[in-house]
Amino acid sequence: MGRGRILSASLLTLCCSDAVAHSFGNIYTLPIPFWMYAFSAAAALVLSFVVVGYFVNSKSAARNFRTLDLVAFNTGADRGAVATLQALSVFALLLTMLSGLFGTTNPFANFSVTFFWIFFVLGLTYLTALVGDIYGAINPWRAICDWIERARPGTFRPRLPYPAWLGYYPALALYMAFIWLELFSHASPRGIGLFLLAYSAIIFLGAGLFGLQAWFNYGELFAVVLRLIGRIAPFEYSGSPGHPARIRLRQPFISLLKQPADHFSLLLLVLFMLSSTAFDGVHQTLPWVTVFWKDLYPLLTAVIEQPYLFFVDIYYYWQWAMLFVSPVVYLAVYLAFVWLMKLATGSQRSVRDLALQFTFSLVPIAFVYNVTHYFTLLFSQAPAVVPLISDPFGFGWNLFGTARISSPPVILPADFVWHAQVALILLGHVVSVYLAHAQALHLFRREKQAVWSQLPMLALMVLFTTIGLWILSLPIAGGQVQVPASS
Repeated sequence: MGRGRILSASLLTLCCSDAVAHSFGNIYTLPIPFWMYAFSAAAALVLSFVVVGYFVNSKSAARNFRTLDLVAFNTGADRGAVATLQALSVFALLLTMLSGLFGTTNPFANFSVTFFWIFFVLGLTYLTALVGDIYGAINPWRAICDWIERARPGTFRPRLPYPAWLGYYPALALYMAFIWLELFSHASPRGIGLFLLAYSAIIFLGAGLFGLQAWFNYGELFAVVLRLIGRIAPFEYSGSPGHPARIRLRQPFISLLKQPADHFSLLLLVLFMLSSTAFDGVHQTLPWVTVFWKDLYPLLTAVIEQPYLFFVDIYYYWQWAMLFVSPVVYLAVYLAFVWLMKLATGSQRSVRDLALQFTFSLVPIAFVYNVTHYFTLLFSQAPAVVPLISDPFGFGWNLFGTARISSPPVILPADFVWHAQVALILLGHVVSVYLAHAQALHLFRREKQAVWSQLPMLALMVLFTTIGLWILSLPIAGGQVQVPASS
């Protein structure tokens, strides 16, 4: 398969003396050979494993769960602030949807494109990692459901019990549709408007069938993903009726260890967070594109006699299939290393149980993959919102006097971007090494057994690090569709 060939090519890349980073728009030649970056990152991971294994024991790991109360505030005032933020989030949702559906088709002059992709998808994700799951309190779809429920009690009462086997599969299916939209819809304003309209219909239908609590816990994509990202943050929020709400300070990332994944579908969703970002990084690169046009295309033409344009459609179907298959590939790799862990420890736990126990140790890797691939967009595209807030539909309005303000993008130096990407990927994997070790100390009785259990996980982290850096170093193909060399 194409995926197998591309993974094999990653090993060959280690021997190359030069690499070209694809994330900067312009060609950037790495200051030192790529294999040196890969070797240094792998060495740093191994060293971090040794340090963690030596200094972190079950007692020190348990101390990491301590929290410190920072603020206790009045529940009534809190409800007023949350209600205001909910109203603003609903307004932003409606404005994004309506500007996408009825505004200009020019994506650079339409509010929906910049706000949805840059501020909601990226900005809110990164803010959540810093301050916690604020989306859980201001979710616009949940706010609308709550308003309807107060006006018409019983509208969202559970009509069917939520099936245990269904788990997070609805959120995973919506996630796959969302990533397909991101990669293959060409950022059309109308496409965003239609997606939000269809997504809203699905959310209200699901909430009407299974009730608000179950559907927003398992089925609402952004609620599920941002809840996972919120566990990275150094703040947690708590409160109950009759008691003041509190903000507590905790060690960053440690909330990922509080409980394991509660369903196999959640493991698949976390792996899709990883694989979809990796696929986004690789699917337009020269090695990946040539897999189809130099390897698969000759085989297909030998069997199917059709014009070239027919195979262009086949090429896109192949790309879509590889996106949807990608989490299964990552799952196979992950389960193989978990099986090796089971062998190394002689554990009586099943591979499935161990896989769920260590699922959340992959979240930091998925998060830094996202940051390394997209953080430059925040700098380059966020300033464009300044004129758009005065003319969201592109009708020539100037509501707040900012429509004529020029907002040039901020272009970061290529060498800074590359080294920031290397540092972030390494940091994410080091954190995952620590989390996996802390989880192993909780699962296995003997500390030596916990250390042995992490050798396969260390190898997995080294593999992920190398592939992640290699993808970032690949040159863009200059377009998805290429004319085969033989034509």
